[in-house]
Amino acid sequence: MSQTKHRWIFLGVVVGIVLAIDQITKRVIVANLRNGETHDLIPALSPLFQVTRSHNRGASFGLLPEAGDLFLVIAIVVTGFMLYYYPRIEADGRTQRLASGLIIGGALGNAIDRINYGFVVDFIHYQIPNVISNVSNIADHAIVLGVILIFIDSWRAEAAEKNKPDEADEHPQHEDDVYPEEGEHLPY
Repeated sequence: MSQTKHRWIFLGVVVGIVLAIDQITKRVIVANLRNGETHDLIPALSPLFQVTRSHNRGASFGLLPEAGDLFLVIAIVVTGFMLYYYPRIEADGRTQRLASGLIIGGALGNAIDRINYGFVVDFIHYQIPNVISNVSNIADHAIVLGVILIFIDSWRAEAAEKNKPDEADEHPQHEDDVYPEEGEHLPY
């Protein structure tokens, strides 16, 4: 099987895993909790971590709640861009391929919710009382992890490029090295 085919299969597997986990967990939440209902999954972690069903009409982590249809379009555009970009990832770009699968899987997971319900089902509720409170889902976390992986991979590639020796460093010149000017010949 060709490398190209392996890479597309890898993408399909990553997207499939993200979609399966995202959609299964959301269906469990929809079947067992009413909107706004909270469950202490791990009582020792309450109130830092709880499961709370929330209907999100905005972006990841509840941003821009009135722009739901726009985010469906954005999810489709992002998926299209990532599919266009995917075959252009370098041969050793495993991290970029994984990140692409996470982002596509997350975007499609939330797009499926918007099509099915008109909103995204969120349920992962973590908070620091009186500081921050956030409700999200597996798809949101897959997207964020994918973006973080792309940034880390880009940063590593940039650092490796900076540490790569220049060609001049590979062939250092010495004071007694004599190089003829263009068109000149050395006298020996």
